[in-house]
Amino acid sequence: MSVTILFWPPWRRGQEDWARRVDEALPDVRALSPEDTESALDVIGEADAIFAESRISEEALAAATKVRWIHSAMVAPPPGWYHDALVEHPATVTNPRGVYNDHISVHIMSFVLHFARQLHRYVPRMAEARWEPDLTRGGVTYLEESTALLVGVGEIGAETARLLSAFGVNVVGVDARRTELIEGLAELHPPEALDELLPSADFVILTVPHTPETERLMNAARFEAMKDTAYLVNIGRGPTVRLDDLDEALREGRIGGAGLDVYEIEPLPPEHPLWSAPNVLLTPHVAAHGPYVEERRFQVLLENCRRFAADEPLENIVDKTRWF
Repeated sequence: MSVTILFWPPWRRGQEDWARRVDEALPDVRALSPEDTESALDVIGEADAIFAESRISEEALAAATKVRWIHSAMVAPPPGWYHDALVEHPATVTNPRGVYNDHISVHIMSFVLHFARQLHRYVPRMAEARWEPDLTRGGVTYLEESTALLVGVGEIGAETARLLSAFGVNVVGVDARRTELIEGLAELHPPEALDELLPSADFVILTVPHTPETERLMNAARFEAMKDTAYLVNIGRGPTVRLDDLDEALREGRIGGAGLDVYEIEPLPPEHPLWSAPNVLLTPHVAAHGPYVEERRFQVLLENCRRFAADEPLENIVDKTRWF
């Protein structure tokens, strides 16, 4: 069956050639790659599928009368991508989840190991040539006697559980979809158990996407429920953590520290107080960065194009009502 896929502009750097590669690899797929939104609207009526990173407007979806499949370039698009018109549209949505499990899980482990060995305290002192051994609060977190609470045990969470368990960490998971234990996971609970589990965790690690259910998931009340020696790690999406509450919890010593790669506000403004909060490690939304990611993204798209043209089940289908 011959199908047409529209590459919705603008494209991420490195994706300029993807339409041509799809055309060359799949004779039954015709790829359209208009350079701007106006040109895309002119041909959207021909499209059976759409590949998009940026938001597809209500106007565009109304004109997409043939579209049966939309592939998101991102696993967790920004707020507004899953607007009501898209959720109500009959098209199936897929995404490239799984392409950076290794990179993000290693980034998480970097935070965990830094905190466990107190490196976050020594890095600033190194810049000032200060020799000040810090043995407060026990000096280190002994991983073989620690518990990590993984909030979100999708593919990234699963790989993180495997790595954490290799260091002897007791890994407890909370997930809305997964129902069975996997390698590295000692316990698995539904999201409703989060408040009950927080007080026993030495590391609270968020890998969940931003959805209506996860927005401001971590707030003042939940920081209060954590151990005062526990660390928060967030590599999921920024709106899941209320930054003002986190800053206050850090300054008042209600939690031990925080490692963030994503933020409620991005870029994090230079005047934001979190920059100077105690015991923080802040990276600028780079956890997914690493070799092969863009090619992996393309291969997921290409395989789903093949499946779509062959009328086979698509991979990585999204629940549009839940945004993941």
